Amino acid sequence: MKISVASIKHTVFINSLKALIKLAPSATTPMSFVGAGSTAQLSEHIARLGVKRVLIVSDKPLVELGIVARAGDVLTAAGVEVTIYDGVLPDPTFDLVEAGLRLQRQHQCDCVLAIGGGSAIDTAKTIAAAATNGGSARAMVGYFKAKIQPLPLFAIPTTSGTGSEVTFGAVISDAVSHEKFIVGDSKIVPKAVALDPEIITGLPPAITAATGMDALTHAVEAYLSSWATPQNDDYAKMAVKMIFENLPIAYADGGNLHAREQMSIAAYYAGLCINAAAVGNVHAIAHQLGAWYGTPHGLANAVVMPEVLRFSKDAVVDRLAELADLIELGNRADTPSIKADNFINAVVQLNESFGISAKLDAIRIPDITAIATRAVKEGAGYPVPKLMDQQECEQMIRAMCL
Repeated sequence: MKISVASIKHTVFINSLKALIKLAPSATTPMSFVGAGSTAQLSEHIARLGVKRVLIVSDKPLVELGIVARAGDVLTAAGVEVTIYDGVLPDPTFDLVEAGLRLQRQHQCDCVLAIGGGSAIDTAKTIAAAATNGGSARAMVGYFKAKIQPLPLFAIPTTSGTGSEVTFGAVISDAVSHEKFIVGDSKIVPKAVALDPEIITGLPPAITAATGMDALTHAVEAYLSSWATPQNDDYAKMAVKMIFENLPIAYADGGNLHAREQMSIAAYYAGLCINAAAVGNVHAIAHQLGAWYGTPHGLANAVVMPEVLRFSKDAVVDRLAELADLIELGNRADTPSIKADNFINAVVQLNESFGISAKLDAIRIPDITAIATRAVKEGAGYPVPKLMDQQECEQMIRAMCL
């Protein structure tokens, strides 16, 4: 089989990046408080650390629902001064981060607590890093830019999807170009997190489904990554199994605390996976759909994943077959190719059960070339099992058009 020049360059780049990452300080796994009431437990833990002034980074709906108060009231009772920044919006921009950073400096907060989904946690990560490194949010873009230890950071995720509570990356957008930028540093991983099912019970079914599919994408892409390791595989397989078992239950019955807790743990495991194995072509395309059309990230991942799995199948047929066996699809005597198809079909069926279409009506034909160009560039920076070219990427995007 002829190997393209692009594939050779990709292999060299990915191997060099892997070597560089190995030289960098590794990310520590956050202390975890799990289960009903863990929000209060984490808040008490923060107070015991002796911090004086906490900046809570969240959004207005969570403040209005009283979710933020569950942590804020505990901290206040313990004598900690609480300042709330509730300006976070989906796909946070540098301007939003800077607004939170100004509030942190104004009140001289010595600790940051994120309460929310990936947008709130990514905003908090960037604020914590910029606060001690004397720069702007943009100065943190890239890898390992935090030369000084960020402010102590803690997180209470209110969705079970992004895994941002455990990852060393944050995604911040440019308000004008809508381009997404990565802030990546092992120092921005939260010190401790609370995986509290009680604060997630009110999550609407559609968001439950989309964020759950986001977590599934993380686990699957990490399992198919060329950087996959046996330890990572264990986390990925556990996350995949837990999501297939519990996401339909959480979708149908949002008040099921056991399913909610299991989904929180699964998203956490999936986040651990991508710390070492990264993501892939699904994210490369989904990020562009978010940038162009504001498509929620989890929804974009859900729609894109089957297309990318079909595209990648020949390169990862055995790994996909292993995932099919993991969730007990078909007959174990089936060929790897049939098993791989069974797993891809299971992802499609999961989407369908949540009312997630295989098409995105937001996609416009004139945009496809530009979207694909950016997606191919981003995908080339990941340890993907199969490199996509411009034509292949455009074909996948066209398959998602109405």
